[in-house]
Amino acid sequence: MTFQEQIQQGIPSVLPKIKPYETDINHAPKRKVILSTEEKKLAFRNALRYFEPQHHAELIKEFSEEMEKYGRIYMYRFRPDYKIYARPIAEYPGKCEQAKAIMLMIQNNLDYAVAQHPHELITYGGNGAVFQNWAQYLLTMQYLSEMTDQQTLTMYSGHPMGLFPSHKEAPRVVVTNGMVIPNYSKPDDWEKMNALGVSQYGQMTAGSYMYIGPQGIVHGTTITVLNGFRKIKRSPKGGLFVTSGLGGMSGAQPKAGNIAGCITVCAEVNPKITHIRHSQGWINEVVENIDELVKRVVLAQANKEIISIGYLGNVVDVWEKFDTENIHIDLGSDQTSLHNPWAGGYYPADISFEQANVMMATNPDLFKIKVQETLRRHTTAINKHTAKGTYFFDYGNAFLLEASRAGADVMAKNHIDFRYPSYVQDIMGPMCFDYGFGPFRWVCASGKPEDLAKTDLIACQVLEAMAKTAPEEIQQQMQDNIQWIKGAQENKLVVGSQARILYADAEGRVKIAEAFNQAIAKGDIGIIILGRDHHDVSGTDSPYRETANIYDGSRFTADMAIQNVIGDSFRGATWVSVHNGGGVGWGEVINGGFGMVLDGSKEASRRLESMLFWDVNNGISRRSWARNDGAIFAIKRAMEAQPLLKVTVPNIVADNLLDF
Repeated sequence: MTFQEQIQQGIPSVLPKIKPYETDINHAPKRKVILSTEEKKLAFRNALRYFEPQHHAELIKEFSEEMEKYGRIYMYRFRPDYKIYARPIAEYPGKCEQAKAIMLMIQNNLDYAVAQHPHELITYGGNGAVFQNWAQYLLTMQYLSEMTDQQTLTMYSGHPMGLFPSHKEAPRVVVTNGMVIPNYSKPDDWEKMNALGVSQYGQMTAGSYMYIGPQGIVHGTTITVLNGFRKIKRSPKGGLFVTSGLGGMSGAQPKAGNIAGCITVCAEVNPKITHIRHSQGWINEVVENIDELVKRVVLAQANKEIISIGYLGNVVDVWEKFDTENIHIDLGSDQTSLHNPWAGGYYPADISFEQANVMMATNPDLFKIKVQETLRRHTTAINKHTAKGTYFFDYGNAFLLEASRAGADVMAKNHIDFRYPSYVQDIMGPMCFDYGFGPFRWVCASGKPEDLAKTDLIACQVLEAMAKTAPEEIQQQMQDNIQWIKGAQENKLVVGSQARILYADAEGRVKIAEAFNQAIAKGDIGIIILGRDHHDVSGTDSPYRETANIYDGSRFTADMAIQNVIGDSFRGATWVSVHNGGGVGWGEVINGGFGMVLDGSKEASRRLESMLFWDVNNGISRRSWARNDGAIFAIKRAMEAQPLLKVTVPNIVADNLLDF
């Protein structure tokens, strides 16, 4: 069968042969046993409903073995025989270009070069899933191949509920992930529902089909590191940045350090992912001995090198060793998946990677104790360095939150706040998000590198023209992004699809997108798929990350994210998604995103202007109402540019009136 025929087939009527478990693939760790005997029976009923009854007797044995071995039913037998990657859009079968674009993005999320655990359909973050099992993948791709522009596909946590009649202006796909009733959104509740096959953690851009590989976070991390050094009034050259995590998104950190121009040490316990990042060029060197690491860093500091070093080991050892050796760390952070601390997101010290994976599955209570012991050690070592002048920031991965839950010394003197700021509080919030600057993305659906080069040039020309008249308040943001896009090609950021990211405000996004649409109309480039990280101005309500610099008491509310998705859906998005969880964990955040296909038409121009303007200014208005100075400036500027926009602006109360 051809690739197109396999897509159109969906779930095969004849069972494919059992596939061997491939040991050279980076697999998800075994999930802990959480279902009772009766609940396991329910999980088998849930899994078997995808298949005709004559196959149930054979498949139930197989699914039972998967549940026993891996803690989940992945349906490995049904993995496609074809290679999964972002093919040129013309190679996908279908009746609708928008649906083909979504198939392209789904396959990009599951590309072996992109996905963290591709056979378990997990893109990044340890548990950020596109689907729960391979039957869902097959059925979804079949539906998309049949879809017309008069239908909408409804996705329930990876399950394609079906194609429903709609209309041309409606989104082609509406995605929800993990939307659990609040009182049932605790870690064990999620584990149980995921094991039952009824809910999944879609992360931010995994279950919404908009992940573009580690490039997506390279840019944000580059800006964070640059502004971190600006904050401590030090040049990055010769400066040392210490962090951990080389998985899905965290793997971007060493590349970002190189672009920023500093020395980066990034620790990772997983040998496979460490060597993958090295082979991809995201790390310059790998060191496995802590004493060798000390020597290498001392040499790099003396020579003011720009270098990234992956340390294959636990980051706690790095912080402790650098303290005893008096190696000064300028910037420190952490990007392990602490939203998922008990299932492979963070590993305890003094235990091998292999031993930890066994303990995680067979003795989860002891594993939790060991993780929390390590978090306390980790924090103690960080505190010693900050006492010597290190600037440490939480990277929004729930590090400080989980450290506090472990009883670590991370609380401020008021016993309410953390002693270290979130990078959003100190850097990204006031410097970028409040002004409307966030991660705008695009993918060249043709798959042609030359199309990506043309879009880089178009985006750069648009930004340079805007910078000539941009107000002083946003000149730094403009110049950082012009510098970024000019160096995008030489930094070799593409992994998977021909994609790019830069930080732009609403004006920049609209102008860049319109320039793309005109180039498509002229035949200069092929179809473009627009999107963004959910880690943006408007898309996410996350009290310890995206909305960490909201101080009016509303940071635990989720109105902004929900309004964002609803507003995008009727203003022209090709698909929309809303998730419980993402970045900092299930139950800790609500986030939403979109995808938009540009095809060179007048309709696309109308949709992009309407939707992109809303997608950003929704968040600016909320940040303005929270009395954030940059956002007040930005929303007033937006109202001047768009007469139909009228937003309530806060009145500021004098501090002395509250002194009673």
